[in-house]
Amino acid sequence: MIRRHSRSAIFMHWFNAVCWIFLLFSGFALLVGDMQPIGQWWIDFWHGIFGGRGLLVAHLIVGSVWVVVYACYILLFSRREVLPFLREVTTFQLRSDITWCMKKGLWLVLGPKKTMKMGIDPALPPQGFYNAGQRMVAVVAVIASVGLAVTGVVMGFFSGNIEYAVSETVLQWCIFIHFCCAAVMAVLLPVHIYMAALAPGEGPALRSMFTGFVPEEHVRHHNPLWYASIKKKGGRLGE
Repeated sequence: MIRRHSRSAIFMHWFNAVCWIFLLFSGFALLVGDMQPIGQWWIDFWHGIFGGRGLLVAHLIVGSVWVVVYACYILLFSRREVLPFLREVTTFQLRSDITWCMKKGLWLVLGPKKTMKMGIDPALPPQGFYNAGQRMVAVVAVIASVGLAVTGVVMGFFSGNIEYAVSETVLQWCIFIHFCCAAVMAVLLPVHIYMAALAPGEGPALRSMFTGFVPEEHVRHHNPLWYASIKKKGGRLGE
């Protein structure tokens, strides 16, 4: 077995998942009029649990906890985990990554046999610690998270503060950016859940988000570039 995730990374993954799901669902319940993407029943459901003002307070509390915990994590694990993660997800090989995404899409929709019948080799370009799809999603998620955190803080703590109140223009831009970032994550989140939990062959990767370890054979097959770097170092990452 090869260690893939540290205990701190596992904790942050599931902490992020819980916060994100709550913030996304409760956030949509805070939208009214033409901005409401689900329907009045969604608002009524959440208001029945928290009440109108209680829902806003709960959203602000969970959002604040999310921002504070992530800020602490970045400060404490910047060199060991955060910066290596950012370097990894922002390292792209354009031609290889585009090929991987196209072939992976065909493989998921048609399967390897039908893909071969189309005259396309279903073999995917070798990947590192994260594959091309994971890296692209991660970059978008990081940008959206920063946008949500900054605009959320402004809307939550400066819009109604008489002494530090922001202008109406700034507030409207914050609302727009906050909504756009949330909409992007509303699309990415189910895709991530499917690819991580339901896509064929991803079982070991999903279990690693609980145990921290993946079978060596899985790494050799799914992440050959990472596997090669481990062997080059003469050991097993994280052990």
